[in-house]
Amino acid sequence: MSKKILITGGAGFIGSHVVRLFVTKYPEYNIINLDALTYAGNLENLKDIEDNSNYFFERINILDAEAINNVFEKHGITDVIHLAAESHVDRSILSPLDFVYTNIIGTVNLLNTAKAKWAANFSNHIFYHVSTDEVYGALGDTGFFTETTSYHPNSPYSASKASSDHFVRAYAETYHLQTKISNCSNNYGPNHFPEKLIPLFINNIINKKPLPVYGDGKYTRDWLFVKDHAIAIDTVFHKGEVNETYNIGGFNEWKNIDLIKLLCTLMDEKLGRQAGESEQLITYVKDRPGHDRRYAIDATKINTKLGWKPSVTFEQGLSLTIDWYLQNTEWLQHVTSGAYQNYYNEMYSNR
Repeated sequence: MSKKILITGGAGFIGSHVVRLFVTKYPEYNIINLDALTYAGNLENLKDIEDNSNYFFERINILDAEAINNVFEKHGITDVIHLAAESHVDRSILSPLDFVYTNIIGTVNLLNTAKAKWAANFSNHIFYHVSTDEVYGALGDTGFFTETTSYHPNSPYSASKASSDHFVRAYAETYHLQTKISNCSNNYGPNHFPEKLIPLFINNIINKKPLPVYGDGKYTRDWLFVKDHAIAIDTVFHKGEVNETYNIGGFNEWKNIDLIKLLCTLMDEKLGRQAGESEQLITYVKDRPGHDRRYAIDATKINTKLGWKPSVTFEQGLSLTIDWYLQNTEWLQHVTSGAYQNYYNEMYSNR
């Protein structure tokens, strides 16, 4: 039976890379991209594959349970890869309820529909939930998050994602839904909305704006190139064991300030500026509440059991990322001006 995979949040940063990979790698699958096209959902991310015969787009909010049910019926959905989420920690601090609604209730809506539609034979279907390493809380100077690390979320965002993880596991245990979960470290790469550190700072350096660094800048994160994450999702979906969790990481820890200084150096080289010019834009600002000191993923399980590992070093991936933004200034201008939000109407008003 040919798969008909519903990918939620497929117009977003990570989701668009997953959609593109599945559409191009598996022409025998139908890939249905479900996205509400909120501020971070951008169909311009998928212009290169939007006319492929196995690609379909549905503009739906996962809070609309009836609409989800209709999409399952319309396309005969066989599997779900669930990425749709509110994901920016700063926004969660300002508006926690938005994260409760989308990340928890939206996930339960999808689980309920999958449970109802696949009840005749759960063994033919996979519900794959894509989560974050932030559910584990913070680490000290040593140690790593493993798949058995206790949950200890410290922001409204991570609390909402932790809750959604728990619901997915509960539906597997209670209703025998076949599920998979992955928890990934920080992603970077092309098409990233410029509110997160790397794309924000690339845009600010281009425009010679201040680079706001929280606290002392020594917060540590594990970074993964987004295309490697998409490949990991493909690997877990096809090869991962049912009702298992896989941590996905880059084996690549960086203190924020060290990353920013590397970014400044690379940007100065690529923009033909004097060495150290961009670094002068660094501005230390008041720390945000609940700021976890260090994250680090132990990706040994997916590495040894499924054979996945990152394909590029951080320096290589960061250079590729900068090149993409410098070569796609129109995309960046559309995103920062809000013009990208007109793309849906331009493309789909007559379809």
